[in-house]
Amino acid sequence: MIHQNLLLILTLFFAMAMLYLLSQKLKISYPIFLVVGGLGISLLPGMPVISIDPDLVFLIFLPPLLFEAAWNTSWQSFWRWRRSILSLGFGLVFFTSLAIAYFSANIIPGFTLALGFLLGGIISPPDAVAATSVLKGLNMPKRGLAILEGESLVNDAASLTVFRFATAAVLTGQFILQEAAVSFAELAVMGVFVGLVIAHILYFILRFWARSSSITTPITLIAPYLMYITAEELEWSGVLAVVSGGLFLSFRSREFLNYHTRIQTKEVWETVGFLLNGFVFILIGLELPLIVEGLGDYSREQAVTYALMISAIVIVIRIVLVYLSTFLPRILSRRVRRDENHPGYKLPFIIGWAGMRGVVSLASALAIPLTLSNGEAFPHRNLILFITFIVILVTLVFQGLTLPLFLRWLKVEEVDDYTPAEEQFEVIRLQLARQSVAYLENYYTKEMSEVDAIRRIREQLERTIRVSEMAESGDLNIDLASVKKLYKRVMLELINLRRNALHLLAEEKRYDEEVLRDMEHNLDLEEARLNKK
Repeated sequence: MIHQNLLLILTLFFAMAMLYLLSQKLKISYPIFLVVGGLGISLLPGMPVISIDPDLVFLIFLPPLLFEAAWNTSWQSFWRWRRSILSLGFGLVFFTSLAIAYFSANIIPGFTLALGFLLGGIISPPDAVAATSVLKGLNMPKRGLAILEGESLVNDAASLTVFRFATAAVLTGQFILQEAAVSFAELAVMGVFVGLVIAHILYFILRFWARSSSITTPITLIAPYLMYITAEELEWSGVLAVVSGGLFLSFRSREFLNYHTRIQTKEVWETVGFLLNGFVFILIGLELPLIVEGLGDYSREQAVTYALMISAIVIVIRIVLVYLSTFLPRILSRRVRRDENHPGYKLPFIIGWAGMRGVVSLASALAIPLTLSNGEAFPHRNLILFITFIVILVTLVFQGLTLPLFLRWLKVEEVDDYTPAEEQFEVIRLQLARQSVAYLENYYTKEMSEVDAIRRIREQLERTIRVSEMAESGDLNIDLASVKKLYKRVMLELINLRRNALHLLAEEKRYDEEVLRDMEHNLDLEEARLNKK
C-alpha cells in the first residue's frame, strides 16, 4: 500500500513537471495547465479515486503557501499601496461572501445562509501566483502588480477567517454576530501576536547562532508550521500567525541571510511553492469523480449551472468593487487625490479582471469536514467542492487566457512616476562603484601602487563609472543596450566553453572531483548573475 501511494505521488510530481514544461513551450500560465491537467488526469483509465483527510489539507499545504506569499511580499510596496490593498483585501472578501451567501441560499434548494457564507469565503480570494504568472513579461504597471500581490495576501487571511467562522456555524447550527465579532478580534490579535513572538525567537536564532545554509533553510521551512500549529493549539488564528510572522522575517531577512543562504533559501522556497501549488490542483482532479458521484439530489447539469452563475457573480463583483475602492476614496478624500496619481480607468479594469482563483480556494474546499459534530454527513460538501473547482476553472482559463489580450488591447501605461528597472540598476551600480573607489583610496592607497591586482580592481571600477556617467549624460555614440546584449552573449558562450572543459577534465580523472564541482558551482553563480540582468 505504501509503495503504491509513493509511486502515485511520484507519478503526479512527474506529471506536474511535464505540464509546466508544456506551459513554458506554449507561453501560457502554468496554473492554467495544472488545473486542466488535474481534470484530465482524473479521466485517465485506471487512475485511483482518492479521498483526502480534510484536517491534513490545512496542516500540510496552507502554512508554507501563506508563508511563501508573505516572504515574497515587498513591504515597501505593501505599505505604499496599503489603502487599496486593505480595502480590497477585506472589503472584497466580505462583500463577495455576502453576495454569494444570499444568492446561493436563494437559488440552491436546501442551501442555508451559513453554507452560502462558507462557499463565499472559499471562492473569494484571488491567487497572486496565477495573476503574476499570467502577467509575467507583459507591460503591467508596477502599482497594479503591487496591489495584486498585497491584496492576495490579505485576502487569504480574511477568507480563511470567514471559512473558519462559517464552518463553525454549520457544525454548531448557530451564529451570533456579536459573539463572532468579539471572537474574530481575539483570534486575529492573538494570532498575530503568536506569529510575531515565534518570528522574533527564530530571528535571534538565525541572526546570532544559525549562520549556515544547512540550518537556515530548514528553519525557514519549519517556521510556518511552528507558527500555525502553536496558534491553532491555543485556539487562535494560525493563518494570521503565519502571515504576520512571515512578513516580519522577510522584512528582517537581510540581517540574518548571507549570500549562500539567500540563494539557497530562494531556490528551495520556489521549488516548495511550485510543488505544493501543483499538487493541490492534481489532488482535487483525482477526487473530482468522487465529488461528482456524491452530488446527491443535484444533477451534473444543475451543478454546472449553479457554478457558472456563481462564477459570473464573482467576476462582476470584483470588477465593480475594484472601481469603487479606487474612485470612491478619491471623491471623498482630498488627501488621497493629493498623495496618489489618478489611476485612469484602464488599470482598475485589469486589476479587476486579474482575479483568478487558485490554490487557497482549492485547499479550503478540500478542508471542509466530512461529517458534522453529530456524525451526519456535512451538508452539500460535494456540491461546494464541485462549484469551487468550476469557479477556479472558469476564472483561471477564461480570465487567465484573456487577461494578456485585454492588457495589449487597452495599452495600459504606467500611472506613477516610476523609474524603469534598467535605469535604477545603472544608477545604483554607479553609486556603488563610486563608493568602492573611495574605499580603496582611503584604505588601500599603498597596495594599489604596489600590487598590480589591486590596481586593476580600481581601473575596472573607474571604467564602470565612466561608462555609466556617459550613458547617463547621453554622450555615448553607441547603443548601450546592444553592447550589453553582445557582452552577455559572449560571456555566456565563454562560461559554456569553460563548463565543457571542466567536464572533459573530469573524464581524465587527474583532478579531485570536489575541486571540479566547486569550480563548476562558481560558473553557475556567474551564469545566474548574467541571466538576472
